[in-house]
Amino acid sequence: MSKYRNRLKTLMDRTIVTDAGLETWLIFQQGIELPHFAAFDLLKDEAGIAVLKRWYLRFAAIAAQGGHALLLESPTWRANADWGRRLGYDRETLADANRTAIGLLLEIRNEVERPGLPVIVCGNIGPRGDGYVAGERMSAALAEAYHREQIATFAATDADLVSAFTINYVDEGIGVARAARAEGI
Repeated sequence: MSKYRNRLKTLMDRTIVTDAGLETWLIFQQGIELPHFAAFDLLKDEAGIAVLKRWYLRFAAIAAQGGHALLLESPTWRANADWGRRLGYDRETLADANRTAIGLLLEIRNEVERPGLPVIVCGNIGPRGDGYVAGERMSAALAEAYHREQIATFAATDADLVSAFTINYVDEGIGVARAARAEGI
């Protein structure tokens, strides 16, 4: 069962630390190639998982040092149907990657959470297309249907919430929000 999904408001009076720039760090500081900027592809093996864990633990230390809450964002910004297909993932292997991502964050939460350091686990949603150039656009209804599969996968885990980044037109954002509401996350 999700720890904070229905209790997020209880954490809103505190500073929450989150990670930022995972893909940039992986490419430019770790020398790791990320086809299509897809960090979730690192979840395929233990070495990749270890790199991701090291990333998240850095932010856990910052949150702990400052006495803040920690929000862990899954490395799944590109783990949707279109981008997954480009990387050779089918529906099942993509869902497995999304579940593995949340599992990693839950493992980290179990390791670092303590009184004064609540750890929130978040499933990260990215755009269907390019995150910086609005190309082919979906209606809100189509966006809801498109993103619902990934959101449903997160909702079936112990993730506390979902977030969406670089959604660059309103209808896609509305669709993501509607899908999250429909899935209860």
